[in-house]
Amino acid sequence: MSQQHTVLVIGGPTASGKSGLALSVAQAKNGVIINADSMQMYDGLGILTAQPSAEDLSAAPHRLYATLQPDDICSAARWRGMALNEIDRVIAEGRLPIVVGGTGFYIRTLLNGLSPIPDIAPDIRERLNARQKEIGNPAFHAELKRRDPATAERLNPFNTQRLVRAMEVLEGTGKSLAEWQALPPEPPPAHLKFVTATLVPPRDRLYANCDARFGIMLKQGALEQVREFMKTATPAMPLAKALGYPELSSHLAGNISLTDAISLAQQSTRNYAKRQTTWFRNQMAPDVALDAPDGAALIARI
Repeated sequence: MSQQHTVLVIGGPTASGKSGLALSVAQAKNGVIINADSMQMYDGLGILTAQPSAEDLSAAPHRLYATLQPDDICSAARWRGMALNEIDRVIAEGRLPIVVGGTGFYIRTLLNGLSPIPDIAPDIRERLNARQKEIGNPAFHAELKRRDPATAERLNPFNTQRLVRAMEVLEGTGKSLAEWQALPPEPPPAHLKFVTATLVPPRDRLYANCDARFGIMLKQGALEQVREFMKTATPAMPLAKALGYPELSSHLAGNISLTDAISLAQQSTRNYAKRQTTWFRNQMAPDVALDAPDGAALIARI
């Protein structure tokens, strides 16, 4: 059997302290941090999506942050391919890959494998993205329903990312996404050994972190960044779903006060953190379960 290489995977809800924990391990173990957060993949709202600061970037290498344009589509399958490429690059450099993020579906595809859907040609994805922008989500969903009713029935008509993914799989393979997903998943690469950790603080501390961090984001210029982003943004862009963006953009459009926008954004962030907490507690059986950042506990398992 070929040598197995350790990959540290850290998951948990937003504002739990995952990034700081990953950074402390990276500094201690010659690590490279690889992003597993769907919104942090995008360039355009770095402050609002809590992307690494310049100080963090200088303290340790970071990969897959601000990699995609705001209107690009990134499925879990696409992210997994990008992450595995980065993991192999980091291993080749003789360093420790540290995957960190709160997008549970991304992490699950990395750890458990994914239905064996062939790679889809980029030109198909580009053409379908253009088609979706041209006709809008309801009409695009209707087209998918005519061609693949079983998959369309399972999808929210306004989830652009999943609609385009379903259509590109259908066009690229001639088979329904539902058919592919029914097949046994491809296992993770045999040369990787995952050491998993979750960081899930008590609810009161997590919610306080959510509220405080949003205030810090505003002081760092999040509102100005949203104002700039709104000049080219459309509701169909995946990045337009970033926590806090709907509320701050509504304020800037003159619909609600800044006080109300902050309150609503903090509430939506807490709600999201609660859903993430439930997911990580029910869907992930980690090697190390933490309720506070503890780099020493992770380093001891590597």
